Amino acid sequence: MFLPAILATSVSQAQFYNDMSVGLAVGAYVYQGDLTPEQLGSFRTMTPGISVYAKKPLNAFLSARFNIHIASLQGDDSKYSSPAYRKQRNFAFSTPLKEFSLQLAWDIRGLNYDDHGLRPYLFSGAGISFVNIRKDYSRMNAPYFSENPAIFTGLAADNATRLPRRLFSLPVGVGLEYPVSDRISLNLESAYRFIFTDYLDGFSKSAD
Repeated sequence: MFLPAILATSVSQAQFYNDMSVGLAVGAYVYQGDLTPEQLGSFRTMTPGISVYAKKPLNAFLSARFNIHIASLQGDDSKYSSPAYRKQRNFAFSTPLKEFSLQLAWDIRGLNYDDHGLRPYLFSGAGISFVNIRKDYSRMNAPYFSENPAIFTGLAADNATRLPRRLFSLPVGVGLEYPVSDRISLNLESAYRFIFTDYLDGFSKSAD
């Protein structure tokens, strides 16, 4: 299962010491997993979030970043009418999310020390996310699945599985920075998180 955090984000960045800078971002966080049929994630349950970061250029192309993201994630079968079983299954989940990550950003044009022009960049790194997963299957129409006992045995297995409280993540993304002065710039970026559990939403065996 993957966790995308897609940031349609406006970021203000201010230089404060020896080429270091800090940034503040607001954006949208999108869940992708078993409770949505959409390949790019559940935009119908996307939630707002904020992040802050500190960045230090290492050379003209590379920068190191420390990021903190505070948001939440949600998924809900009932948001989708196709395939028809989703509204009958009615699984849902929510969780708060706090992520701490270290990243490397590559300025494609090598303009880390310049304060003019559009600057596209790529970034990746590693992080740890703290979650408190709350799953809900109370709305399931059990008689609808009477001929599919696998969902009930799957639920029993899922309920016997301890849900994770910490997730290791690998964020990858792309961004665009535009300096408006020698101290302030605006950023727009989008990131995708790879994680290594099928229980982000609390379901696995029962959600196929």
